Amino acid sequence: MPKPRRTHPATEEHPEVEIRIHATVRICLPARRRKEARDILASMIEWIKLEEGCISCRLYQDILEKHALMLEEIWVGETNLHRHLRSDEFRNVLLVVEMASEPPEIRFDRISSSTGISTVMEVRGGTDGFRSDSGSSPL
Repeated sequence: MPKPRRTHPATEEHPEVEIRIHATVRICLPARRRKEARDILASMIEWIKLEEGCISCRLYQDILEKHALMLEEIWVGETNLHRHLRSDEFRNVLLVVEMASEPPEIRFDRISSSTGISTVMEVRGGTDGFRSDSGSSPL
């Protein structure tokens, strides 16, 4: 399956671009289930990335709360997200959720626009706070 093309959120200049959805599943796991859950989720990431409409998929472990894992996905549009939520891959996510030691945090945030480093530079007044040797690394 070919990698879906990257798209940007809808803007006034490009209203035809579908909205993006930032999906997160944060799960706290008992120590005895943590490795199993991490292995299951990690094995799915590349498959999820190949699904139509997936912009990114990442798995994080909380550095301060070692028992917490967070699966983060970004999708183009509701249709692609809904297809994913009905998929076998997401069924595996739900199986990991069942391993949780407390209720999971599941969120679906709709992103209508986003900006990047240009906002930091605008607010900070140009290059203030950036090294002059590379021009892009914050101090």
